[in-house]
This record gives sequence, structure tokens and C-alpha cells, in this order.
Amino acid sequence: MDKTWRKMSEAAKKVQGFTAIGPHMEAGGVATAVLAESGKIYTGVCVDTACGLGVCAECSALFNMITNGETRISRILALMADGKNGAPCGACREFIVQLMEKDYQNVEVMLDYERGKVATIGELTPEWWL
Repeated sequence: MDKTWRKMSEAAKKVQGFTAIGPHMEAGGVATAVLAESGKIYTGVCVDTACGLGVCAECSALFNMITNGETRISRILALMADGKNGAPCGACREFIVQLMEKDYQNVEVMLDYERGKVATIGELTPEWWL
């Protein structure tokens, strides 16, 4: 595994951790690290609410990146509550497509860190409406 994926995995692990915020809200079960084209890693965690107004960890990390003035990513790694990796959900893929409409296909996604299995958003989402 290359150093960058390792750093991303470590960054996601650092922010992951289940937190009960209140009776109807929790956070941190899923953590994500995104690699901006600048080389900086941004992280985020999921925020789950009883009414569906929460946010996925991927979008949380992307919002963090955008807040810091960047808009282009090259890699994304999501760490699920069970410690395994997972692909972004449809809503997060849609966000990435709209963020990088012309070349979202090349964004790499870590599917299985232990086996080094990587795919691109283009492979996961070959036909998109944009």
C-alpha cells in the first residue's frame, strides 16, 4: 500500500469514534479522508439524526475541504463502523460528480485497504446523468 493511502487511513481512524450527541443524534460511526489535488488530506465523520437531516462522512470531509478553499479531489477513503472500507453512497457520488463534473471518473476510491483494492468513481458510476 502506498504512503498516501496509509496516511489517509490513519487520518480517518483518528477522527472516527461513535459519539451520542443527544437522544436523536449521533456521530462518528463512519469516517472519511479525502485527498485534495493539493496533497492535503481532509477528514469528516457521519452525523446521523432521527429525521434524516444528517450527513455522510464523505460529504462531511468534502465540506471541510471546500471550507478550506479547495474543490478538487483525487482519492477518497471511507472507514465504516466495522473497520472495513466502503464505497461512497449514491448521494455522495452525485456530490462528487457535481464537484468535478468533467473528470470525476478518475477519482480513486479505496474499497478494501487490507487487499489494496481500489476502483474509480467512473468504474463505480459508469453512466451518470450529467
